[in-house]
Amino acid sequence: MTPMNWVAIDQDPRFQQLHVKKTRFLWGLMVFSIAYYFLLPIGAGYFPEIFKIKVWGPINVGILFALSEFVVAWGIAWIYARRANAEFDAMANEINRVAGTLGGSQ
Repeated sequence: MTPMNWVAIDQDPRFQQLHVKKTRFLWGLMVFSIAYYFLLPIGAGYFPEIFKIKVWGPINVGILFALSEFVVAWGIAWIYARRANAEFDAMANEINRVAGTLGGSQ
């Protein structure tokens, strides 16, 4: 087995493209998730009358919004998994396929 040339892999335009695409996508997901997360304390602090609206029995909008954060977290994980399986993994497999031809180890 040929040792990997990590410097050559890092300088490969395909790897750099993968890194840029994945980083942009992850930053977008992170900004969305942080904004959604902080909507709960901000909303409860500045708009408590909305969060106190009863929906069913003791269940109010605040509780439903708090529970929705779990759904959003799972949704973000699902979105990432789909994108990774469809795009990032294919790019990584191509890089891995040619990595052995990039020379000796560094």
